[in-house]
Amino acid sequence: MTVWNIIMAVLLVIFLWLYIDFTWGRKSHMKKLERTALPIRQSDMELFADGPSLFDDLFSELKKAQKHIHVLFYIVKDDKISKEFLTILKGKAKEGVEVRLLLDWAGSFPVKRKTVKDLKSSGIKFSFAHVPKPPFLFYSFQARNHRKITVIDGKIGYSGGFNIGKEYINQDKKLSPWRDYHLKFRGEGVEDLQREFLIDWYKATKTDLLANKVYFPEQPAGDYRHQFASYKGAFLEESFSSLIRNAKKSITIGTPYFIPGKRLFQDLIHALERGVSVKILVPCITDHILVKEASYLYLRTLIKQGAYVHEYKNGFYHAKAIIIDDEISDIGTANFDKRSLFLNYEINCFIYDKEFIKQIRSVMDKDIDNAKRLTLKELNRLDPLRTFKEMLARSVASFL
Repeated sequence: MTVWNIIMAVLLVIFLWLYIDFTWGRKSHMKKLERTALPIRQSDMELFADGPSLFDDLFSELKKAQKHIHVLFYIVKDDKISKEFLTILKGKAKEGVEVRLLLDWAGSFPVKRKTVKDLKSSGIKFSFAHVPKPPFLFYSFQARNHRKITVIDGKIGYSGGFNIGKEYINQDKKLSPWRDYHLKFRGEGVEDLQREFLIDWYKATKTDLLANKVYFPEQPAGDYRHQFASYKGAFLEESFSSLIRNAKKSITIGTPYFIPGKRLFQDLIHALERGVSVKILVPCITDHILVKEASYLYLRTLIKQGAYVHEYKNGFYHAKAIIIDDEISDIGTANFDKRSLFLNYEINCFIYDKEFIKQIRSVMDKDIDNAKRLTLKELNRLDPLRTFKEMLARSVASFL
């Protein structure tokens, strides 16, 4: 047997193992899932679209915490703002405030063991979420906790697209300024954010705090109707599909990664065929390889059918938002891609208040003004390197 044959045999064995691991892991995961509906709530909400203003507000509220702080992020890094964030949490823990910090294992891999030890010695209850485990190592590595939840004293909540890192406060040369959407809540909806955090905390630590009423103070009703939706690698496609199929006039989608899969792709085509206006806002520059090329297969057809596709030019666009007929809006952690649809744990907020949706519309329209329209001529221009990247991207689109 030649060296080449040995290499091919090894690669074949690895591929088969990955395929079996992922397929059986997915089936095992789906057997355990049940779709749950969270109630419609009334909360006061505030929309943040840039990192500096969000983190000024978030860090200020964290410093004022008196009883408990619960935080879940997909990404925390080993940089200046991450250290500032962790220092605030350590300070509050030393003051006697209960602090629980949950970070996704893959997304927050830069957090060092020494840092974790320091956090725990300061009194912070810390855990990584979604640590890969047998028997389905590959699948469990892919199914990440992509949520971003902060709950302070059970009364103030945050969720949206921002993580913790220098790029989110415009300190990355390539990706600055960073554009994203994040929501702040006061009112009934905070209870649902708290509950979802504690469910994830239990999954990671086997510590059940859901029956502890101290984490669920009575909440006043706020001004805006909304509803959280929690996803665990399933049912998000159905939610997005329902929104698109019920659209009568307009659909606006903002996403950093547009890899919708067959069902949502067909839903958008059918929406265009029945005369619904479709606008899609994506970034011009990317933060991950091949994600842009993976989108072109879908965007070409949608543009042919009459969709307007805009590439954001004023920095990097990372927001996740949908507006349907200016009557329903979705802002959350889920991208319009296969990873969010079929793998990651996500949490989204569906908003039913027209006045608040006007605020979202104003922000998205401003972002579209800072974008260029992508044309079919540009997408079809002869570019052998791009064509090769597109072919490669299609083969791994589910994992981008």
